[in-house]
Amino acid sequence: MQKAREIVGTIGTIEAQENLQKERTQAAEFARLAEERSRAFQKESGLLLAMFDETARLDNDQQRRGFLLQDLLNRIFNLYEITVHRSFQRNEGAEQIDGAFRLEGWHYLVECRWRNRMTNVRDLDGLLGQVGRSGKQTMGLFFSFNGWSENVPRLLKQNPEKSIILMDGYDLRVALAHPLDIRDLILAKVAKLNLESEPFFPVLEYLKELHGSV
Repeated sequence: MQKAREIVGTIGTIEAQENLQKERTQAAEFARLAEERSRAFQKESGLLLAMFDETARLDNDQQRRGFLLQDLLNRIFNLYEITVHRSFQRNEGAEQIDGAFRLEGWHYLVECRWRNRMTNVRDLDGLLGQVGRSGKQTMGLFFSFNGWSENVPRLLKQNPEKSIILMDGYDLRVALAHPLDIRDLILAKVAKLNLESEPFFPVLEYLKELHGSV
């Protein structure tokens, strides 16, 4: 009986050691895969930053710049695994949507503008109308590379729907260079709109709240 107990104890020890080795092997493999994903993410993020800077140096071909900007945004959203719908038409072709994405159960219609002048309130009318004609769980993201006039945030504050958040080129570049999770930045902008009625939450202000300093 004593011998049998010793054998059983030895077998149990061997099995425990084998299980421990398996766990260590699995942990090492998970760590290796996580490191590979991190390197791939950093590489892709760097490529997108280079693409952003190259796009920013384009000439005054507004249509070409607009298409490249839409493509860049789609690539960024895909990098962060955000479900994206590329440019499409609806209402029998009466409406052209630059793009859309889904985040935290909400749908966002996106309008991209890259003009030499700042965006004004009239430029937002189209997106406001598109959001208003959409389902209740729909918001709008207005991306203006060169920003907007001072009247835009003020008048959006007066809009009772509070359905549009703003993002400019500096927001996007800092997010790529930092890098920041674009999902968290968008959700922070939505929170600022919902809680403080601010349609534009600059990325530097977001960083201050996130880290206490820039």
